[in-house]
Amino acid sequence: MTLTIWSILPHVLKVLVGRMDPVSITWFRFAIASLGFGIVLWRRGELPRFGEVGGRGYLLLAAAVLGLGANYIGFLIGLDLTSPATSQVLIQLGPLLLAVGGIVVFRERFALLQWLGFAILLAGLVLFFSSQIGQLADRALEAARYREGVLAIVFAAVTWAGYCLAQKQLLTSFPSQPLMFSLFIGCAVLFTPGVDHASVLELDRVGVIALALSALATAGAYGCFSASLEHLEASRVSAVIALVPLGTLASSSLLTRFDAELFPPIELPLWSIMGAIAVVAGSLLTSLGGRAE
Repeated sequence: MTLTIWSILPHVLKVLVGRMDPVSITWFRFAIASLGFGIVLWRRGELPRFGEVGGRGYLLLAAAVLGLGANYIGFLIGLDLTSPATSQVLIQLGPLLLAVGGIVVFRERFALLQWLGFAILLAGLVLFFSSQIGQLADRALEAARYREGVLAIVFAAVTWAGYCLAQKQLLTSFPSQPLMFSLFIGCAVLFTPGVDHASVLELDRVGVIALALSALATAGAYGCFSASLEHLEASRVSAVIALVPLGTLASSSLLTRFDAELFPPIELPLWSIMGAIAVVAGSLLTSLGGRAE
């Protein structure tokens, strides 16, 4: 479920960033997801009990909110300046950093195959982006925008890994669904001062559908992802995201057939495609390569 949603989501968000600013998009996504989660948890009698969190828990909760919120904003800015394919390939730094964080924070250990995957992923990123930048070398303004977008997505990957590590620790004493509800509420509050509420009234039909889908994706994908973090090692959970770039490329061909103007085809040079495949292969090896004894 998480893989499917995250594969399609960049295409939806790319449509939306041309119609709303990143802060407003993010606020509406979290607000709608919070409302849905809150209703479900209220009916189940599972609303979070913050009195049981403790001082350290509040600090971790604040860190997770800041990390998740920064990830959403950074990804949207990067997506607006690059493309769905670029954003999904580069965001693979997130699970890589999560796996490394699992080693540092949770004392998980890498086997030889995982270190090999680490190296392949980094080499794939270099191959992918050197080819992309090379294509823009004669268009200075586009190349500059692309580099800014890349930096924004790197920022999103770093903050996402930080959010996951904080959430992983919170899950030892906090059920996954009430925790996600708390994070969604926290992020909605965080972005409230900067939201342009009137912008949603200016959306056309396509924009409204895109906003609704992005909010549903927020609740669905992260609900499933949080549940997996509750039961699996951080270094293993990163495998969930490893195939997302390929899913994004595959879904692009389908969506282009549906509406080529709304979803322009993704055209990548051969070296970029090879780099993307190397990134996926490296991410899979890093996540599933086995544990050191």
